[in-house]
Amino acid sequence: MADLPGAGARPGPRSRALFEAAKALMPGGVNSPVRAFGAVGGTPPILARGAGARVWDVDGAEYIDYLASWGPLILGHADPDVKWALVEALERGWTYGAPTEAEGEMARLVTAAFPSIEMVRFVSSGTEATMSALRLARACTGRTAILKFAGCYHGHVDALLVQAGSGLATFGLPGTAGVPAAVAADTLVVPYGDAAALAEVLRLHGERLAAVIIEPVAANMGVVTPPEGYLQQLRDLCTASGTLLIFDEVITGFRVAYGGAQERFGIRADITCLGKIVGGGLPVGAYGGSRAIMERVAPSGDVYQAGTLSGNPLAMAAGAATLRALAVPGVYDGLEAMTAPFAAGVVEAARRHGRSVRVNRFGSMLTVFFTDADVRDYASAQRADTAAYARFFHALLDRGVYFPPAQFETAFVSLAHRPDDIERTLAVIEEAFAN
Repeated sequence: MADLPGAGARPGPRSRALFEAAKALMPGGVNSPVRAFGAVGGTPPILARGAGARVWDVDGAEYIDYLASWGPLILGHADPDVKWALVEALERGWTYGAPTEAEGEMARLVTAAFPSIEMVRFVSSGTEATMSALRLARACTGRTAILKFAGCYHGHVDALLVQAGSGLATFGLPGTAGVPAAVAADTLVVPYGDAAALAEVLRLHGERLAAVIIEPVAANMGVVTPPEGYLQQLRDLCTASGTLLIFDEVITGFRVAYGGAQERFGIRADITCLGKIVGGGLPVGAYGGSRAIMERVAPSGDVYQAGTLSGNPLAMAAGAATLRALAVPGVYDGLEAMTAPFAAGVVEAARRHGRSVRVNRFGSMLTVFFTDADVRDYASAQRADTAAYARFFHALLDRGVYFPPAQFETAFVSLAHRPDDIERTLAVIEEAFAN
């Protein structure tokens, strides 16, 4: 692998010029921090178009894409069915600020897929969904405290941008500038996957907790799966303490199964947050739960939440087309059949070249960690060699493979990937490990 990140041939001169110009107009030159390549160094390619499993930058360079726009493009870029659904919606008009038939159709699709969701409210982002879910949980329980897990990300909500305090039962500290200490103080943070810590915190604070929010399969410290029985333990503890259980399935929803992680693990959350795939690549979020819980939301109830572009006709059209494609029998088996040998091939290539890596995979999501120890939580993820990942990332990018530009992110395989894409990617990874 190259000695220094960012030293390769890609991106080309037009991408570099455009990025330099953007830095004078937008913070860091981007509209979401990870896009700036701060974790891996170098300059990001400025993308111009995508089709299937590939994207092209403004210099004409082609990449096999494993970002999938950070997850929502499970059908690949510019999927024809999604495109035509959008064209038809555009011809009718693209926003009304009034009810549409498309909202009802999407609500039917979501509630049919998730038995725990009897009613759903659409918003415009995953952050809005988790923020609204917390407000709703506090209203339903009359409590204020929240429990989250170290390494799980739930959007840029003040109460959830919190780092752990100094002890097991210590409330959190602000994780970013601009979050008041008083806001962070209502959020507890415990290690992901630690059954003893979870039980102890619920014993000490269960009566104060409005909600526990978790990524059922973590994807924002890289892919980390819960220990066997952990989610059921969490479900049981929440039920016993009268605490609402919120599953943040913004990434796992419709990604790991049609009914998300709840289908895979056989566990029902009280409130579910969705996004990404639900909008088919357009801005969207959603939160839902039982009829009794959701009827607290205005205008039916006393929990206010609103959005001018919520249920936007374009997002509803793209989302519905995507969900209909995913409902075809065998879709998820196909994704599994593509991703499992891919992950195994990375492990084999690393072994052949003496590289210390761990590949964590769940369904069509995977992360290559540069470490010689298993990654089971945020602490073990942080011990990964980020400099080695940066060199790996740029070795792939220079050879036409676009992996996530940060060690602690997730790569996604889409239905647009073909066996030859996987073979080509594994050949590139072999070259990267060999150099």
